[in-house]
Amino acid sequence: MRVYAIFVFLGVIWGSNFIYMKWAVAIISPAQVTFLRVLLGFLPLAFVAWRQGVIRRDQLRLLPHFAAMAMLATAFYYFAFAQGLALLPSGVAGVLTGSIALFTFLCALIFLPGERGGALSFLGVALGLAGVVLVARPWESAGAALDPVGILWMMLGALSIGLSFVYARRFLSPYKLPPLALATWQTGIATVVLFAFTDLSGIGAITSDWNAAIGMVIGLGALGTGLAYLIYYYLLQELGAVAASGSTYLPPVVALLIGWLAGERVGLPEIAAITLILSGVAVLQVGQRRKAGARTVTPLGKAAPGQACRA
Repeated sequence: MRVYAIFVFLGVIWGSNFIYMKWAVAIISPAQVTFLRVLLGFLPLAFVAWRQGVIRRDQLRLLPHFAAMAMLATAFYYFAFAQGLALLPSGVAGVLTGSIALFTFLCALIFLPGERGGALSFLGVALGLAGVVLVARPWESAGAALDPVGILWMMLGALSIGLSFVYARRFLSPYKLPPLALATWQTGIATVVLFAFTDLSGIGAITSDWNAAIGMVIGLGALGTGLAYLIYYYLLQELGAVAASGSTYLPPVVALLIGWLAGERVGLPEIAAITLILSGVAVLQVGQRRKAGARTVTPLGKAAPGQACRA
C-alpha cells in the first residue's frame, strides 16, 4: 500500500509542475526557468549519487551518450515545455503531455524495428492524436483557438523525451548503468549546457514573487526534478517498468484539475481530450503487452526456449 501511495504522490508532483512553470515564465524567460529547474534538480541527485558511489571514472567513455540524453531528456525537453507554458494555460499544457507515450511508440516504430506493434497499438496512437487535435481545435477562429506555437512547443517536448527513451534503449541499456547514475550525468551535463547558452540577466526577478520563487525552488527543482527522479527509480524497482510507467497517467489529470482550481477554463473539449489521450495510452500499452507476450509463447502455447511459464 505504501508503494502505491508513493505512486500517487509522484503523479501529483509531476502534475503540479505545470502551474509552477506558468508562474515562473510570467516573470523570467523560459530558458532561465529551465536552467534553474535543472540546476536545483541536479544538486540533490548529485548528493545522493555521491553518497551511494554510483558515479565512476570508467563511465566517462559514455560521455557522448550522456550528452545526447542531457539534450533530449532534460535540456530541450524542459525548455520546450517552458516555452509552451508561456503561451498556453497550464491545464491544457498538462493534458498535451499525455502524448509522450504516443511519441515514444512512434519513435520506436521508426528506430527500433523490433518494437513494431499490431493493430491495437496503432488504434491507441490514433485515439491519442485525436485527443491532441481536440485540445488544439484548429477549426476555431483565431481569437478563440489556442496558440498553435505553444502547442507545437509542447509536441516538440513530448517528441524529445520520446526520442530519449528510444536512444537510451538502443545505446545505453546494454551497459546496465544504475538509473541514478544516468540521471545525475544527464542533469549535470544539461546544467552546464544551459548555463553556457542562457542569458541570466534579470534571473533574480523570480524573487519578486514568492509564490513563483518557492514553486521554482521546491516544486520544480527539488521535488519536480530531483526527488521525482529518485521516486520513479524506486517505483521501477518495486513495481517493474510496466507498472511504474503508469505514473504518466496521473500528471495530465492533476495539471487539468489544478488549472481549473486556479481559474483556467476547463470545458467538455478539455475533458474529452484528456479521456482520448489517456485511453490511447492505455490501449497502446495493452497492445505492447500482448505483443511482448506473443513473443515469449510458442504457437502450441508452451513456453519458448529459455522462458519460464508464469501463472
